[in-house]
Amino acid sequence: MRRLTVELGERSYPIWIGAGVLGELPRLLEEASIDNRRKLFIVTDEHVAPLYLDKVEAVLRTAGYMIYHSIVEAGEKAKSLSVYERVMTEALEAGLDRQSAFLALGGGVVGDLAGFVAATYMRGVAFVQIPTTLLAHDSSVGGKVAVNHPLGKNIIGAFHQPRLVAYDTELLRTLPSREVAAGFAEVIKHGLIWDETFVEWLEQNADGLQRFDDNLLQEALLRACSVKVAVVSEDEKERGLRAILNLGHTFGHAFEALCGYEKLNHGEAVAIGMVAAAMLAERLGIASSISNRTRRILEQYSLPVALPYVMEADAVIEAMRRDKKGEGGKLVFVLPTTIGKVEIRKDIAEEPVRDVLHALQEGGKS
Repeated sequence: MRRLTVELGERSYPIWIGAGVLGELPRLLEEASIDNRRKLFIVTDEHVAPLYLDKVEAVLRTAGYMIYHSIVEAGEKAKSLSVYERVMTEALEAGLDRQSAFLALGGGVVGDLAGFVAATYMRGVAFVQIPTTLLAHDSSVGGKVAVNHPLGKNIIGAFHQPRLVAYDTELLRTLPSREVAAGFAEVIKHGLIWDETFVEWLEQNADGLQRFDDNLLQEALLRACSVKVAVVSEDEKERGLRAILNLGHTFGHAFEALCGYEKLNHGEAVAIGMVAAAMLAERLGIASSISNRTRRILEQYSLPVALPYVMEADAVIEAMRRDKKGEGGKLVFVLPTTIGKVEIRKDIAEEPVRDVLHALQEGGKS
């Protein structure tokens, strides 16, 4: 196992990455001050539960923990106030108190939902992230937890750091190919915002990573998580630097919302959004010759680089205005200046954004 630490003073916590991490879960919980006198409540979804719930519960029960669980529907629709209320009710019926802890066993949706329940249950209790998807390497670190509103993604939420992230790479081997590709979108993003040498490494190792070579996969996750750790440790609540993690997300969240959180998954929407951000940067003269390389690496990982559905520019821009990253009705974009560096812009007019959106409808090229 390999370890990273999110440095947040008394709220610092470890990220464990490697094959077989689940078998070490009781020890890791003890180290995180979650001993077997506490009740544990696992939140998972209908896809993950048949694969891993029994295994996780068996490991924990053997160590003396009292376990309860809730199984929610798979997909973004589980991040709703109605599902949140249901999980809250089940936790209350199970008799959880302020010493109890929630465990998120699943992808980013489950992590966001369980984390928001933990953040608000009795004004906040402990929770642990156990990611089962590649995409969740990003969402499981940093303490952003939320549910969606029909008018916007992650609008109802909080900052609530986990006590521990336990990332067992063996769990990734059952992922469908589309989910694997979606996960690599966020891995690539971490290179594009921070480290050109990581982007070069991802370009060179695309075949091996998509074959799930374990050494390469652990290295990719370690390097991607290291970027997130560095940013979150410096700016926990997104008052400055942390906003760079939103590369592609101003566009991407709007695309997701307009698709009803169904036709495009998060990684796919962010991939198209990163192409859009690169195109916008070129049109504004902030960057040059960057969109083609962005497209190429995303295509290496079987990700879309253009909008597969017709979306009216007015509707996309309106969705962007409702995004929580907006300020006073202004659009806020993270734009690349070169591979590995970005800047935050709050002064972008609508017209070049419209031009980019039209180009994305026509194949994703300027």
